[in-house]
Amino acid sequence: MKIAFVGKGGSGKTTLSSLFIRHLVAAGRPVVAIDADINQHLGPALGLEETEAAALPALGERLSLIKDYLRGANPRIASAATMIKTTPPGEGSRLVRVGEPNPVYDACARPVELDGGAARLMVTGPFTDADLGVACYHSKTGAVELLLNHLVDGPDEYVVVDMTAGSDSFASGMFTRFDMTFLVAEPTRKGVSVYRQYKDYARDFGVTLKVVGNKVQAQDDIDFLRAEAGDDLLVTVGHSDWVRAMEKGRPPRFDLLEEANARALHTMRAAADATHGLRDWARYTRQMVHFHLKNAEAWGNERTGADLAAQVDPDFVLSESVATPA
Repeated sequence: MKIAFVGKGGSGKTTLSSLFIRHLVAAGRPVVAIDADINQHLGPALGLEETEAAALPALGERLSLIKDYLRGANPRIASAATMIKTTPPGEGSRLVRVGEPNPVYDACARPVELDGGAARLMVTGPFTDADLGVACYHSKTGAVELLLNHLVDGPDEYVVVDMTAGSDSFASGMFTRFDMTFLVAEPTRKGVSVYRQYKDYARDFGVTLKVVGNKVQAQDDIDFLRAEAGDDLLVTVGHSDWVRAMEKGRPPRFDLLEEANARALHTMRAAADATHGLRDWARYTRQMVHFHLKNAEAWGNERTGADLAAQVDPDFVLSESVATPA
């Protein structure tokens, strides 16, 4: 299952995504965790020291390797240099699976130990001095979008992405790559404004969206979120001494998380799992192609000097049954 965490800055989306990742690992599930936020806080939220988190290999800096691997023997892609963030897979492309070893994981993922289990952690990488003033952050997340386009996952396999704050994720087609999007919202007008914006943008793309109310203190907060989000409000999370200890760098065992918050995580996983039966791989592939053609026309053809529409394999549909060539 591919799961995104979104929300305004400061809403607690990184904290909740890290708790959800811990919950999945504690349940023995294979997890690929991806930090696609400019602030790069997911590693520390999963218990890494700041120096360890800073040393994680950046996806954006290994884009050539990623493209070379994913291109495989696809005859429609002349070279890795003509691949852009939206390039779809086709016959001959290499696909990535959650639990399998592959050169992309070897180069870009690192295991993070969590209460006896581990998640694979991947990061886009922060802005560097060379990027300041001249680079768009979405050039960093392009590697994530390309990877998700070539990733095949089944039930009880999870890819959890901590997205960039606010509605910035709509600057790419990546928002359509997920089975479930959890929008973390505080019980404030600013907190729910991102929800309304996200829902409006996502409406025409079949995005499954659920609201997770965070920093809830009283029934009045729940009533406010329910009035604003209606049935989209899935669960609420309140104060957590466990999280406070984690933020100080001294997390207790995960099974000591407060019962109410543990129940909320169970509810979130059940909601995400329920979307598997609703998967429409044909629509998923059409959306991939839709955004690829838009990007090709807007800037990709000019930048690469190639007709990127020719990369689309009209007979290819990504699915769990598609075999990865050797």
